[in-house]
Amino acid sequence: MENKNRTIVTVVGKDTVGIIAKITTYLANNHINVLDISQTIVQGLFHMMLIADLTTSDKPFDECQKELAQIGEEIGVEIRVQKEEIFEMMHRV
Repeated sequence: MENKNRTIVTVVGKDTVGIIAKITTYLANNHINVLDISQTIVQGLFHMMLIADLTTSDKPFDECQKELAQIGEEIGVEIRVQKEEIFEMMHRV
């Protein structure tokens, strides 16, 4: 059975100190578990993809989505948060 609370977080922007720390601190403070994380930096451009599980969070998905986007604005990166099933439908070949 698939987990309906799995969420994909993507982050893109100019590399700066603390991007991962800001995002993972937010997730930890909201009891959101990181299941997998991948990040790379190419010519100063930061890209991260993170799979998170919101099962133990009291915060609704929409609120997390909005707050993470706000964190992205504050630190100068774009943070997109999508439910896993939507992400997979958008990226099917």
